[in-house]
Amino acid sequence: MSLAPAVSHAFAREKLLQIARSLPADLAVLSKLGEMLHDINSELDAIAGLLRRDVALASRIVRISNSPMFGGGGQVASIEEAVNRVGFSEILKLVGTATAARFTERSLEGYGISAVKLRDNMLYGAFACEALARAAGMDTRVAYTAGLLRPLGLMVLDRATRGQLGPHQRYSAAAWPSYSAWEGSIFGIDNCEVAALILDEWRFPVELSGSIRAHYLARSGDFETPLGVLVNVANGLAHRATRSFPGEACWWEITGGKLAAAGLTEEDFAPAMAATETAFAAAIAALAL
Repeated sequence: MSLAPAVSHAFAREKLLQIARSLPADLAVLSKLGEMLHDINSELDAIAGLLRRDVALASRIVRISNSPMFGGGGQVASIEEAVNRVGFSEILKLVGTATAARFTERSLEGYGISAVKLRDNMLYGAFACEALARAAGMDTRVAYTAGLLRPLGLMVLDRATRGQLGPHQRYSAAAWPSYSAWEGSIFGIDNCEVAALILDEWRFPVELSGSIRAHYLARSGDFETPLGVLVNVANGLAHRATRSFPGEACWWEITGGKLAAAGLTEEDFAPAMAATETAFAAAIAALAL
């Protein structure tokens, strides 16, 4: 059953940005953190000050920092202590794990994706991107963030019609070959473009937003975005580990052409998968505290 677009091209940008501002996690904090981590003059006290701006996020960061994943033993009681314990090398993972938990407090109704499935995809994708970026010689922090925020467009589009779609209007694998085909009918725009739009607005690196815009590799020119290809391969690993979504399965075949475009080889898979599984298990355990 078709449905007239719920979001027209004429007002899509402001409408979608308005919805993005209602997300529980503060994208501005994550964007600024990325800038600070790339500045060799940044100090841990300044990072702690940034993270204190979001009280709920800071509280979750403190709790997670006490997990074995970050060498904790229940001793950390403040954001300053948490930041100083993990240091520059692990602070992005600490904040990313907390952000994933906040983003995924409810399911994506229109897509039929549970909150747990969404959380697992965000975390697994982030760790897979990081591991593969290390093998490919790319910036691991940018790659981690790209993997983490990849489903952002799905979240925003779901909120755009929450409570408005009947059972027959929601995504169905029997009716639609992919999420993007369904999104074109409902919204007139797909989740990759929405995510890129929002990340550009929040001043994330152009490399990051561009990689998410291109990561389905639906157009030949998308292969010219190495990080976008790497994000695609990372989700191919997530698909193999059953951490992917049904409406995206058509995009995740891992081919020799993709590996070459991302600067990877088949020999990179085993160590990347092992590192991803270890980090993912530790993050899930940390969130269970």
